[in-house]
Amino acid sequence: MQGLVIKSTGSWYQVLADNGQVYDCRIKGKFRIKGIQTTNPVAVGDNVDFELEPNAQTGVIDRLHERKNYIIRKSINLSKQAQIIAANLDQAFLIVTLASPRTSLGFIDRFLVTAEAYGITTCIIFNKLDLFNEYGLEILAEYKAIYEKIGYSCYEVSALKGINIEQIKTLLKDKTTLFSGHSGVGKSSLINAILPDFNIKTGEVSEWSDKGQHTTTFAEMYQLPFGGQLIDTPGIRELGIVDIDKEELSHFFVEMRERLNQCKFNNCRHINEPGCAVIKAVENGEIELSRYESYLSIYNGNETRG
Repeated sequence: MQGLVIKSTGSWYQVLADNGQVYDCRIKGKFRIKGIQTTNPVAVGDNVDFELEPNAQTGVIDRLHERKNYIIRKSINLSKQAQIIAANLDQAFLIVTLASPRTSLGFIDRFLVTAEAYGITTCIIFNKLDLFNEYGLEILAEYKAIYEKIGYSCYEVSALKGINIEQIKTLLKDKTTLFSGHSGVGKSSLINAILPDFNIKTGEVSEWSDKGQHTTTFAEMYQLPFGGQLIDTPGIRELGIVDIDKEELSHFFVEMRERLNQCKFNNCRHINEPGCAVIKAVENGEIELSRYESYLSIYNGNETRG
């Protein structure tokens, strides 16, 4: 049988079969030894083949279809294990908040680089608009200017007050969309505003750490009544970059990519080389300093830049 993985709970997967039924499936042992270096060889969004077990209530996944793309992250703790967040995406929504909790420019850039590396269009969704004072709105305008200038679409919403939710629904229609971001940025609240009938559990932002509590513990796909699918994922504290060579990194910063053939040396690292078009653009204010600092941070393997 063929089906679509719609939920991952570690060792078990929910698969929506072509016949409309949902089956709990596990992975056949050989998946673990096929050189897949991630904690989860199968992810939400994957198309798979599976066989029903004798009791016909559960199945065994025995084949993974080729992926169009995927988003992957690396844990920055000692394990350094890589995890595929979701597969076969049309777009990703990075949900961002400027406070309670704060999403850093470094985190935004690491996510965008990962999405660029796998060819996934990303929109930046600024949530909690209802909390912004005048100063907050100024910072929001600065953040938006950084990313809109280089071609990323940015949107302002309030899941709590229902501001601009219809605009988000229009973007979601007939597409498979990943929702990602730190814990506490309001992913679940935003999904509840889009899909009020689903009543997804939401959590509070921790007072002492200003970090969100994990309310989504496993990735899950929701079918949108107006067409398309939405994949909710656990909040990401840190986002380690996976499988991007230092030599290729500049290709995934869109504003650097268009200048690479202007550097004096074709193996330019864009760090201290003479005749570097990227450094010149930073000095001229054509490339944002924060973006360049993110580039240096990732290049040097620093995965916790704020």
